[in-house]
Amino acid sequence: MANSFGDQFLKAGLVNRDKLNKAKKSKYKQQKSENRKKNGDVNEATASARRVAAEKVARDRDLNRQKKELAEHKAVQAQIRQLVELNHLPRDDSEVGYNFQDGAAIKKLFVSQDIHDKLARGLLAIVRFDGGYEVIPSVVAEKIKLRDESCIVSKAATLPEDSGDDPYADYKVPDDLMW
Repeated sequence: MANSFGDQFLKAGLVNRDKLNKAKKSKYKQQKSENRKKNGDVNEATASARRVAAEKVARDRDLNRQKKELAEHKAVQAQIRQLVELNHLPRDDSEVGYNFQDGAAIKKLFVSQDIHDKLARGLLAIVRFDGGYEVIPSVVAEKIKLRDESCIVSKAATLPEDSGDDPYADYKVPDDLMW
C-alpha cells in the first residue's frame, strides 16, 4: 500500500476520492507535458546532429570525388606522356618550316622535308608536350585524342591516294612553291 500524502489526507478526511483523482490526473498531465518539452529539445538536438552529419557526409563525398577525378586526370596525363615519349619522331632542326595553328596563334616548327610532307598529308600530327611540340604518327594521335583531345594541336585531314581520274594531273606544281 502506497503511503503518499494524498492517501494520508484521504484517511484523515481532509479530501475526498474525486479530488484526489483529479489532483493525480493533473500532476500526471503536467509531468507528461514537461517530458514532451524535454523530448522536443532532445529531438531538435538530434535533428541538428543528423543534419550536421549529413552535411559532413556530403562534403566527404565531394572531396572523395574530386580526389578520384584528380587521380584519373594524372593517370591519363601519364598515359599521354608515355605515348608521346615512345612514339615521337626525332626532330633535328631542319630547313623546312611547317606552320600550324595552336588556338589563335600561328606557330612554326622546323622539320625535315619528309616529315613536312607527311604532316601535310595527315600521316603525322603535332601534339603539345612539356611546353613545346612533338611530331607523332597519326595513329598514336588518335589514341591520345581518345584520352585528351586538347593535347592534339594540328592534324591535317588524311588525303586520299592519287586516283587515276584527277582532272589536274596534267598541271604540275612548281618545286619551289612554299605555302
